[in-house]
Amino acid sequence: MCPSPALFCLKARSLVLGCGNTLYGDDGFGPAVAARLEAQGVPDGVAVMDVGTGGRKVLLNLLLSERVPLLVIVVDAVDCGRAPGEVFWLDLGDVPVDKTDDFSLHQAPTSNLLAKLRDERGVAVEVLACQPARIPGEVECGLSAQVSSAVGRACAVILERVALR
Repeated sequence: MCPSPALFCLKARSLVLGCGNTLYGDDGFGPAVAARLEAQGVPDGVAVMDVGTGGRKVLLNLLLSERVPLLVIVVDAVDCGRAPGEVFWLDLGDVPVDKTDDFSLHQAPTSNLLAKLRDERGVAVEVLACQPARIPGEVECGLSAQVSSAVGRACAVILERVALR
């Protein structure tokens, strides 16, 4: 994983941010995707970060950096009422606002920072989401079978997308 936002800003064309809390079941989808991408390797010019619950700092650093990636892909579990484990692209404007007590791209400051990156810095911002089967209200580690099987599919979709850049 990239140790510092300053380092990846200098050379990455594309940045993949795995968002979510691994302590809450399927909410750990983004970090699981980041870990798999890192383990299998990504092309030159692509940086992968498991930002867990600290994505706002990374986004703020990006906004303040001299250079920014051409593409930022945010990977997160997002409940849109689809089939559990379904992987889909989600427009930034269509991100549901019903998750307010945990870090995710759903919260206004994070969504606003992503919109600023897109609108003010010209960064293509894309959200790759996975429909969770469950996000428990208490600590419960591990992905459901449906979401676990979606990790590989998400990695393939991301690698295909960054190859176009």
